Amino acid sequence: MPNARVLRDIKARNVVKANEVLRRAYLYVARNETLSPQVRHQAQLQLNTFGKYTRPTTVKNRCAESGRGRGIISEFALCRYQFRLKALKLELPGVRKASW
Repeated sequence: MPNARVLRDIKARNVVKANEVLRRAYLYVARNETLSPQVRHQAQLQLNTFGKYTRPTTVKNRCAESGRGRGIISEFALCRYQFRLKALKLELPGVRKASW
């Protein structure tokens, strides 16, 4: 069972994905200096109405096992400690402990 941090991150990822196109369109209009200030202002007001989790900066890579937010190996979505444990148990395909 994932902890609250992982569930919050999953929710943020889903909301960001759902609102990405519309948010980028408003951002483009708000930053386009060739448009009139009134149109840009309206686009900025529309951006302000979006919720907290629609911003891509709210998405953080977290470990799928422990919820840890640091030391993440992104290809496996695991923190370094969980990655090591799973590699030692041979649960990760194509990963072995190095020995030379």
